[in-house]
Amino acid sequence: MNTQEKLCELCPRRCRAARPCSLENFTGTIPGICRSPRNPVVARAALHLWEEPVISGERGSGTVFFSGCNLKCVFCQNYGISTENAGSEISVERLKEIYRELISAGAHNINLVTPAHYADAIIESLSGEKLPVPVVWNSNGYDSVETVRRLKGKVDIFLPDMKYASNTPAARYSSAPDYFEVASLAVKAMYEQTGPFRFGDDGMLQSGVVIRHLILPGQIENSLKVIDFVRENFKPGEVLFSLMRQYLPCGRVSEREFPELNRRVSDEEYKIVEDALFASGIEDGFVQDADSASQIYIPPFDGSGVIKT
Repeated sequence: MNTQEKLCELCPRRCRAARPCSLENFTGTIPGICRSPRNPVVARAALHLWEEPVISGERGSGTVFFSGCNLKCVFCQNYGISTENAGSEISVERLKEIYRELISAGAHNINLVTPAHYADAIIESLSGEKLPVPVVWNSNGYDSVETVRRLKGKVDIFLPDMKYASNTPAARYSSAPDYFEVASLAVKAMYEQTGPFRFGDDGMLQSGVVIRHLILPGQIENSLKVIDFVRENFKPGEVLFSLMRQYLPCGRVSEREFPELNRRVSDEEYKIVEDALFASGIEDGFVQDADSASQIYIPPFDGSGVIKT
């Protein structure tokens, strides 16, 4: 084993892969579920206007889209970077520069998208003087509690998915039958760290947890269980809940592989879930309209803002 390598246990997979620190001079297949080096690989760093309103605001969220992922969801809208790992490797120092560049461009916050497998590098990048804007941990929810606790004092806002509350779709679509067990503990740990959400005078979120849920076609019972989880574990005023209708058939979804997902969420399906949300007593959050299911909201992962020019 190369002396620069160590066995990785950053995410709940705990696959103990000997991930290389860098891809420079590395040959062969990168080990591990995420198939990523320990140095950050980034596909895009730019202002983003299509997050929740309290994240994007008027100027945009300073998003850093990391490549690789520990879930590999078959329907991922960011499949080109989450599974195909498109992007450029950068140093921790360059990552710090990107933060500063985004803040200078007017970013309301620094938004770290799919960050879990780069936790070591990210924690190093956030060491020292605290950034003048909130830091957002924008994850798939499949985070280890240990990693969440290491982010204390460095991350202000947690923006986790709660993709599944049912084991069957979690296993079939993300190869993670333990997803709910893991994600529910991670989300609770996130809330313990931030406490109730808090807004600034400008109406932008300064700290707290926003739990996202994407409705999948044919998976209404799963969505209802996610709503039940939030209702049963959090009181009004504690967390924000974002119900997303933006599903599009992407990634590996096709008539041959996953025909049940090869369509959009119907109006009837969405109404059932939306009505359940409104009846649940969950008071704080966001819903999307049908127009959100559009390719125009998927950013181009063209390397914008990654390499210094």
